[in-house]
Amino acid sequence: MLLEEFPPDENWFDEFRVQVDLGFFGIEKDYDCKELSIPHKKPKKKELTAEQKAENKLLASKRVRVEHALAGLKRYRILSDRLRMQDFKFYDVILGVCAGLWNFYLSC
Repeated sequence: MLLEEFPPDENWFDEFRVQVDLGFFGIEKDYDCKELSIPHKKPKKKELTAEQKAENKLLASKRVRVEHALAGLKRYRILSDRLRMQDFKFYDVILGVCAGLWNFYLSC
């Protein structure tokens, strides 16, 4: 899906620091990034070193904030249920309103 939305022949991530999880393992083959942060994958029948585990924990502690923000937005059912409207511009407005409501909730 990522390859469909962001064709690799264009320079999408050249100027950005990209943080991904192991679901995007191999992204460095398709895209050039200013800086890429991806956790270490456990080798078959071996364990990660203590240094690799510490790096993975640091990446996870940064990524958890993003995961919590996405989970907060999904509390609004219009964003988590199946989209049945055809007007995607209207969906962008809905997403902006839900993000604003969630930010307001967090500020209280």
